Amino acid sequence: MRVTILDDIHDTLPTLPCFAKLTGHNVTIWNDHVQDTDALAERLKDTEALVLIRERTKIRSPLLERLPRLKLISQRSVWPHIDIDTCTRLGIVVSSNVHAAPSYATAELTWALILAAARQLPQQMVALKAGRWQTGVGTTLRGKTLGLYGWGRIAHVVADYGRAFGMHVVVWAREASLQRARQEGFSVPESKTSFFEQCDVLSLHMRLVEETRHIVTEGDLTRMKPTAILVNTSRAPLIMPGALVSSLRAGRPGFAAVDVYEEEPLTDTGHPLLAMNNVVATPHIGYVSREEYEIHFSDIFDQIVAYAAGKPMNVVNPEVLQRRREG
Repeated sequence: MRVTILDDIHDTLPTLPCFAKLTGHNVTIWNDHVQDTDALAERLKDTEALVLIRERTKIRSPLLERLPRLKLISQRSVWPHIDIDTCTRLGIVVSSNVHAAPSYATAELTWALILAAARQLPQQMVALKAGRWQTGVGTTLRGKTLGLYGWGRIAHVVADYGRAFGMHVVVWAREASLQRARQEGFSVPESKTSFFEQCDVLSLHMRLVEETRHIVTEGDLTRMKPTAILVNTSRAPLIMPGALVSSLRAGRPGFAAVDVYEEEPLTDTGHPLLAMNNVVATPHIGYVSREEYEIHFSDIFDQIVAYAAGKPMNVVNPEVLQRRREG
């Protein structure tokens, strides 16, 4: 099959052991990011199998309509960036393994951001390089309250890190998840309001679906302590647009550590979060480790191999199997 891989910015995939799974296929890799429909249509005009790296590139109807040879989109995790209905109508299979194991890379980055924000590491490093000594006083995590909004696999790992650091861990999520948290020995506040009020560190760990979009409001954030840290390594649209910037400017919460943004890649150096001294910001690198890539792309390449063998797997739109493109 003619396989195209988009957005391999660091040309990492050919160096992974799992890349050998694509032996025998005609593979083209693009190392830059393009969202323009005309440019993508030209790049993908001969593509039969398209590999996506998370949600970096949106695959919408105007583009799909111009890709008559496309048969398969292979990716991992959720798919809010793909027009699934259009794929089904056009006979394009979408395969995506919603992983069963936690992303340890994301959990580790979450903890790194918590530590960096608590001890003001980026600010202290910049000051030291500029010849200034100790520009502020950080905070110790031991004895503080760590709040996890969402109770999935990554949240469980972060909870273990929190306990290892001597933190009191509380959880807020859907009722079924709260029941599990209680059974596992974790504290559950009496309300969402109480949850936001009591956390010293509050970390978001939810998938972005319609039910969770903008689930965190400006009112929620302004209930946080002026010394609290809000951490987001999940998805930016979990928070209402503009709410985090506004709340940080108002001083509640006092700090934020973020790895995700409304528009990615974020190249606007004037973005307000990048100008705030009470924000630690990283460029969506939660899952960006060689070990995580190997797991991630092993699944993606297995899906291509399965499709080529006539046995599509992890199909998001199973109704397409009766009308998928042949030839």
